[in-house]
Amino acid sequence: MRVSLDVQFEDSRGKIADLLVNESIDAITYITFTPGAVRGNHYHKQTTQWTFVIAGSVLYASCRPGEPVKTEVLSVGDFVVAAPNEVHAFRAGVEPAEILVFTKGPRAGFNYEKDTFRLERPILEAEL
Repeated sequence: MRVSLDVQFEDSRGKIADLLVNESIDAITYITFTPGAVRGNHYHKQTTQWTFVIAGSVLYASCRPGEPVKTEVLSVGDFVVAAPNEVHAFRAGVEPAEILVFTKGPRAGFNYEKDTFRLERPILEAEL
């Protein structure tokens, strides 16, 4: 689900917008994509992930169990959240991409796989 960023302050120098307010964060992860690369195609049972695009663009696919997959193109400055049990995947566009992932829950650091459940059938595949 796309998250709206509210600008708290703006002047001639630019804007200030809080990405998260009143949330506990267990990890902030920097992820890069080569052009066309796919990441994700999994879900977390206990972890919430907020993703902020910092370079390039990615196709974001997500769904809750039993619902159809939704896709949207995310560009620099876009912000989405994947709640627990929400399947999610990303595919980079024709240029490299970079994201920051803010994590709340056990999927952090060396515990990455402890709350990561991979899909047998991907919701997003690499383009041929």
